[in-house]
Amino acid sequence: MTSTTAARLRIDDAELFVADPVGDGEPLVLVHGAWTGASTWALLTGPLSARYEVIAYDRRGHSGSTRGTATPDRRRHEEDLAALIEALGRGPVHLAGTSYGALVALELAGRRPELVRSVVAHEPPAVALHPAPEMEVLFASVGAQIAAGDAAGATRRFFEEAVLGPGGWSLVPEPVQAAAIGNAATFADMLADPRWGELDTDAIGAYPGRVLITSGDTGPDWLPRIARTVARGIDAPVRVIDGAGHTPHHTHPEAFAAAIIG
Repeated sequence: MTSTTAARLRIDDAELFVADPVGDGEPLVLVHGAWTGASTWALLTGPLSARYEVIAYDRRGHSGSTRGTATPDRRRHEEDLAALIEALGRGPVHLAGTSYGALVALELAGRRPELVRSVVAHEPPAVALHPAPEMEVLFASVGAQIAAGDAAGATRRFFEEAVLGPGGWSLVPEPVQAAAIGNAATFADMLADPRWGELDTDAIGAYPGRVLITSGDTGPDWLPRIARTVARGIDAPVRVIDGAGHTPHHTHPEAFAAAIIG
């Protein structure tokens, strides 16, 4: 059963925090990646609100949302997003997601096309389609570091070695840094799901709405490589955000908003 009260959405044994919508127009739901939460979109909601009613939320187990009793896998996050869309009562919504959130948004469009008007997916890390063995080693090491109690070191290391490159942690706004460190345990939850990096390209390719894959051109190159593989697999266009990396919503919010609106 699902119920809504103010900024809380009850789904089974968990509660999701849903930020107050910003702007007017068709609904656009923002789906954050690993480690972060609704606060990661702070610089992006303004530019987007001129065109959309922008809705951000914390995925299960992240920031202001509770985890529930079972370790949440990708399908659980997809079902939570579906429940949020249905609770909004506005019909199908636009989706924009980054990283793991891009996987969630794409897969939901393939599985539940009646809920989704369009999708913008930034650098979805679909490692099942384009393996990145060096990242698997790094991920396991970061997970062990979290388990050993060094959440802050593991978080900075992940951001710099996996997604942003050396010095990239300094580009992350301080509130997002704090949220990421607080959410470090959710990365271990992600790794516990053996199917976390999969995508059903046949189903997503058959989705009748518009899909845009975006990527940056700075930082580690494994993410743009996978983004191109995903785009080919679902026959979707790719837009490169010049000068950006894995977090254009932090570094290039106006350009990322233009890609979403366009």
